[in-house]
Amino acid sequence: MSRRNRLGWRVPAVAVVVAIAAVVPFVGIGCSSDNQWPDRPGPKVVVSFAPLYCFAVNVAGDDAVVKDMMTSAGPHHFNPTDADARLLRKADVFFVNGLGLDNEVAATLKRGSGNRKLKVVELGSKLPGDMLADLSHDHNHGDGDDHHHHDSPFDPHIWLSPDHAVILVQSIRDELKAIDPDHAAGYDQRAANYIAKLNQLKADGVKMLADKKDRKLVTFHESLTYFAKTFNLDIEGVVQKKPGVEPSAGEVKQLIALCEKEKVRLIAVEPQYTSSTSARTILDQLREKQIPDPQLVEIDPLETVIPDDLSPDWYERKMRSNLEALAMAMK
Repeated sequence: MSRRNRLGWRVPAVAVVVAIAAVVPFVGIGCSSDNQWPDRPGPKVVVSFAPLYCFAVNVAGDDAVVKDMMTSAGPHHFNPTDADARLLRKADVFFVNGLGLDNEVAATLKRGSGNRKLKVVELGSKLPGDMLADLSHDHNHGDGDDHHHHDSPFDPHIWLSPDHAVILVQSIRDELKAIDPDHAAGYDQRAANYIAKLNQLKADGVKMLADKKDRKLVTFHESLTYFAKTFNLDIEGVVQKKPGVEPSAGEVKQLIALCEKEKVRLIAVEPQYTSSTSARTILDQLREKQIPDPQLVEIDPLETVIPDDLSPDWYERKMRSNLEALAMAMK
């Protein structure tokens, strides 16, 4: 079953990818322009979802135009359309996360755009291997568990670490400099300014959590590996091994036993999902078992955005909200 978000029930993204693939020969051929780009010089940049928009627009400044593709439906559940393909018709570069998260959609949309010159940049490939978490070796899952919700063994949620975000920003900077060398100095300066903000964000988060003792969490879906490493947290288990798919009764029982054994009192939930899930069941069971002060704590994985809320500082605001929520819940 697909996730239910603010826009209602969604068709599984893979089904829509297949549907678009069936019509891509017609998209971008003989279609009228939607006038989605301003008539001005400079690179035309599309990003797959909101965190990448913030990284790109802070580097671009007034020298490039940046457009975000995904809003209320994030990369796990995005339903691409021919309108999305048309957005890419005049774009110079399409920044995507990669690591199996949005690769297939990006390839399909490039074909559908008819834009053979479009460069698709998978930012995850720019990270050194030792900065990627290999989920196939996760000790919390058996070797035979089908727990991945994407086609890569690596956790794709790289944007949730400010350290990783710095490298993504540097990669975007270098791509824009290559496309538009006349404005290289501006891209360099704006990237440096934004990286300073990301470094401050990390420092502030570390300070917020510095005196906390109970640093163990059960996460809602398998998204917080890099966030946890950055801020010295321990992920003991996952509620939904695949986003939008509730655990079985047996898996819920195992999670409750794990929390009881490891003295885990914090269960992360996400604003994109209803609170009436197995996370609430686990919380109620922990209370019955008299685990001291179990709590749900909302941590937004930043995969979706309300369009009117998207701004250059959105990433910083949302990450700070996550850190503040944790700081209030942790002891």
